[in-house]
Amino acid sequence: MARRIPDAAARQHSHDDQPMKQKPRILARRLVAQSKIFRVEALDLEFTNGEHRTYERILGGRDSVMIVPLDADDRLLLAREYAAGSDDYQLGFPKGVVDEGEDMLAAAGRELREELGLAARELRIVRRVSLVPGYIQHGTQIVLARGLHPDPLPGDEPEPIEVVPWPLADSDGLLARADFTEARSVAALFLVQRFLAAERAAGGTLG
Repeated sequence: MARRIPDAAARQHSHDDQPMKQKPRILARRLVAQSKIFRVEALDLEFTNGEHRTYERILGGRDSVMIVPLDADDRLLLAREYAAGSDDYQLGFPKGVVDEGEDMLAAAGRELREELGLAARELRIVRRVSLVPGYIQHGTQIVLARGLHPDPLPGDEPEPIEVVPWPLADSDGLLARADFTEARSVAALFLVQRFLAAERAAGGTLG
C-alpha cells in the first residue's frame, strides 16, 4: 500500500505555531508606469505600528507554468533559448503564461508541445513558487511531465529552441553550468527531485 506523504501545509503548521501577522492596510493604489509588457503600481501602506510607506510593484496577471520533462531514460529535457535580460543563451525548463480561461495542466501540456515538440501522458503539479514577491505580483506552477512522445504544436518563438537532454542523476553537473542560472529552473530541479524521492519512499506514484 502506498504511504501518504505529509503535504507542505501540514509540515509548515507543525513548525510554525505563531499567529499570522496582520498585513498593512492599503490606503491608495495607482498605476505609475506601463509598457507593452509591464505595469507598475504604487501602493500607499499603513503598517500596524502606524508607519506609512509607499511601495511599488510590477502587476502580474495569470500564473505561468514551468514544465520539468522527464523521459523514459531518466533524463531531464531542457530548452536552450535567448534571454534578453542577461543577453545570452540560457538553459532552463520550458515555460509560459496560462491563457485566459485555460486549465493549468492544459497550459503545461500546450507549452511543452510548442517549445519541445512533445506531449506528456502524465502531468503533475509539484508546487507553486513566486519570483521576487517583494516587487512582482506573479506565481509559477512547477509541473512534472512524464510519458513523453512527439506531438508538436506551432509556437511563437523567433527561432527554433534547442532541446538539451541531461541525466537527472547528474544534477550537480547541471547546477555547475554557467548557463543554468534562472532561479525558477534551479528551484524546479530541487522540487522535482524531492517529489521523486518521496514517490520512491512511498512505493509508487503519489496521488
